[in-house]
Amino acid sequence: MTATDWSGRDTARALRRPTAGDDKYSRGVVGMRTGSARYPGAAVLGVEAAWRTGTGMVRYLGPPRAQDFVLQRRPETVTADGRVQAWVIGSGTDAAERDAAETAALRGLLLGEVPVVVDAGALDLVRGATAPIIVTPHARELDRLREALGLSVPGHDDDDERERVARETAAAFGGVVLSKGAVTIVAAATGWTARVSSGTPWLATAGTGDVLGGVLGAVVAGAVADGRTGVDHLAAAAATAAWLHGRAGLAASERWGGGGGPLVALDVAEALPRVVGELLRDSIA
Repeated sequence: MTATDWSGRDTARALRRPTAGDDKYSRGVVGMRTGSARYPGAAVLGVEAAWRTGTGMVRYLGPPRAQDFVLQRRPETVTADGRVQAWVIGSGTDAAERDAAETAALRGLLLGEVPVVVDAGALDLVRGATAPIIVTPHARELDRLREALGLSVPGHDDDDERERVARETAAAFGGVVLSKGAVTIVAAATGWTARVSSGTPWLATAGTGDVLGGVLGAVVAGAVADGRTGVDHLAAAAATAAWLHGRAGLAASERWGGGGGPLVALDVAEALPRVVGELLRDSIA
C-alpha cells in the first residue's frame, strides 16, 4: 500500500473544532500516567502539550514529585481519576524501575476499551493488550518492541523499508505505529500508511517526544469525543499529531530568524496554539 503524504489540509480535516455547544468533557479528556521521580519533566511537557493542543481537560495521575511540577506549571490540571477519552502512558518512565502496582495499573488500561498512546517505558506491555493502541517508538525502541512481538529486527535507513516495518509491527498487535524520524511514518494494522514531513532537524532534542505524546493524546481524545474510534481514525489522529508537532517545532525554531535556530521542548508546546489556530483559520478561508 502506498503511503499518503500527510498535509496541513489533512490535519485540519482530522482535528476536532470546538463548538458553542461544547463543554470541557465533550471536547475530549486526556488521562496521563507519565513521568517519574527521575524524569518529572516528561510529565510537565506532555501535560503542557495536551493543553496547548486544545483538549477540554487533562487528568494527570503520576508520582508525587512529577505531580507537584505539573501543578506548578499547569494548575488547571486535574489530579483525580475519572472518565477520559484517551490515555497517554510511558513517557519519562523506565520499565526497569516500575513497581508491581504501577505495572498492574498500566495493564488494566491496556486491557480496557479507551485508546492508549504508549511511549517509552510502557512499550514492554504492548504484547497482549486489547485496548486500541498507538505506539510512538524511536528506532531503537521499535527494535525492542519487534523483538517482544517475535518479529525480526531489520535496518531502518530507507523510508520504504521503514513503512513496511511499521505496517508489519502494527499488524502484529492490531493497532497503530507512529515511527519517529526526520520523516515520521504512521501505519495501521489495516495497512493505512502515511508519511509526515512537517518538522525541522532542531526537533532532535530531549523532551520533544514527550511533547508529541501530549499532542497525540489531545487529538485522539477529540476524535473519540466525535465518535471516530476505528483503527484508521486513530492512525489519522497519529498523523495529525505528528504534523502539528513538526509544524510547532518549525514555528519555534523560526522565532530566531528565517533560517531557524535551536529550540527546547517547551518552546514546541508553547507554539502549538498559534499553529492550531492558523491551521483552522486558513482551512475556513
